[in-house]
Amino acid sequence: MRVSFVKFVFFSALILFFFQSCSSNKDILYLNIPPGSSENTISWTDLYIQPNDILSVKITADNAELAAPYNLSIQQNITGQANALLMQGYLVSNEGTINMPVVGVVKVSGLTINQVELFIQKILIDKGLLKNPVVICRLVNAKFTVLGEVKVPGTFTFYENNLTLLQALGLAGDLTINGVRKKITIIRTENGKQSYATIDLTKNDWFKSPYYFVKPNDVIVVDPNTAKVKSSGIIGNPGNLISIVSVLLSSIILIKNL
Repeated sequence: MRVSFVKFVFFSALILFFFQSCSSNKDILYLNIPPGSSENTISWTDLYIQPNDILSVKITADNAELAAPYNLSIQQNITGQANALLMQGYLVSNEGTINMPVVGVVKVSGLTINQVELFIQKILIDKGLLKNPVVICRLVNAKFTVLGEVKVPGTFTFYENNLTLLQALGLAGDLTINGVRKKITIIRTENGKQSYATIDLTKNDWFKSPYYFVKPNDVIVVDPNTAKVKSSGIIGNPGNLISIVSVLLSSIILIKNL
């Protein structure tokens, strides 16, 4: 009778432990889209220039020699493509302006990349500075940060005008098995204001969310699941759990023998 009781307690604790660790496929799989679901139309968005952004602006024209004075001089001995782009770029001031050779101060804050190109091109034409100028502008210091349950947490640089949340997580090596896919927190800072949102990656209703595309300075946080949190404590650690069960069984046996 005593042996049966001890076995019952032991197997009950073991079953409870395994059930506690189980997760359904819906908690792990991305985009649980039912069969026959309609397609989602994604609205592409543009990046807007903000203070402290670094812009690369290249101006060309029919006569390359005439366009040369409007570009920053090329500095030698710069190692790495990223460093070269940063050194050849214009830092947007707190007032939202850049200071270009010959052209002078240009207000760029609040404009998209394409709008900046057209604006500078218009200045060159209206002032009669260049004939048929072509302006190519790029944001070269766009970064985002991924923290939490991903394989490679850290800060990443991107040059795309449109980078999706899934692509950003892919750059971080994807979520670990312990990452909560139903709660991805995105912290965003725009125009001195901070906002945040929570995305459920197991659904597809966030495709039309303004957080579908990553923006410069976004912080993406992936929370650990319950099993991961408990494993960092005393009760959730499998070794500690076995020790606790052993102590309980020993106590029960002693009590029964009294």
